[in-house]
Amino acid sequence: EFKGVCKPYAFHPCGKHKDQPYYGECPEEADAPRCRRRCQYLYRKKYEEDKIYAVSRYEVEGGESAMQREIMENGPIQGSIMVFSDFRFYKKGIYVHTYGQQEGVHGIKLIGWGVENGTKYWLVSNSWNSDWGEDGFFRILRGADECGIEEWGYAGKMRV
Repeated sequence: EFKGVCKPYAFHPCGKHKDQPYYGECPEEADAPRCRRRCQYLYRKKYEEDKIYAVSRYEVEGGESAMQREIMENGPIQGSIMVFSDFRFYKKGIYVHTYGQQEGVHGIKLIGWGVENGTKYWLVSNSWNSDWGEDGFFRILRGADECGIEEWGYAGKMRV
């Protein structure tokens, strides 16, 4: 089921996701299972060999060009956006906050950028699974600090 993926502990499936059966309602709270420090039965790598972690972290300068440079030179940036009620209903396209109150702040991973029909956007990985947005990703207006996305970020040097 999870070929080529180390999954040292699994959560019981719940909810409904694309092309999968309905598993029942997800609990509001659940304990994290104990990490077994090993992967699936047929996974060949040892747990210690498969661990990936940052050896250092640093704050990324805010602003469009500085963030683009960071992504080009070092890869994705962890950041955050202010979430407004209209964000939950995003399906596709370039998101621009249009209505609703702020509901909180949400952690995101900024992975790239582009231009569509003359409109600049950031390409962002979300954590709400592949059912949400554009297969788990979204695009948001670039160059206007939309929802605070260009204020700051963090990145790290990974152990390879």
